[in-house]
Amino acid sequence: MHSPLARGFPPLARADAHSLILGSMPGQASLQQQRYYAHPRNAFWPIIRQLLEVPADADYSRAGEVLLQHGFALWDVLASCHRPGSLDADIKPESVQANDFGAFLPAHPGIVRLLFNGATAQTLYRRHVLPQLPSRLQKLPQLRLPSTSPAHAALTLQDKLRLWQQALMPELDGGQ
Repeated sequence: MHSPLARGFPPLARADAHSLILGSMPGQASLQQQRYYAHPRNAFWPIIRQLLEVPADADYSRAGEVLLQHGFALWDVLASCHRPGSLDADIKPESVQANDFGAFLPAHPGIVRLLFNGATAQTLYRRHVLPQLPSRLQKLPQLRLPSTSPAHAALTLQDKLRLWQQALMPELDGGQ
């Protein structure tokens, strides 16, 4: 017997996005709350809040709007899958259904790079999305960042923050 089918969210994106941040699939807390990265120990929103100077009292909607104003879009590689719990390792490979990047990317032509929130997101993208894309879209630069999941405890929050800062805000890291 399979676990219930988990279904992801529509993308958070504006037409002027320059970078697409991709996770694998929302975890249980996110699915229950219908919000990206809702688990209280996930570092995604704390990192975004600090890097993009989101006011401390801003709610999820406001934090998402600030992310969009800075040219970032947010989505997941998978539209649906069977997965008991929230761990990427528990995704049932035969059940994965990728999101429609063949429609999304041409509708957002300003996207010039893909930023993966962890190795699983990048692996799923390369396996289930990349082969289906036209060659010009296959060439988008990809950068894998450390997962913000609380399950990925190999790095401290400060280490994750530094690596995400280098990717999201290269001008703050001397890359001007």
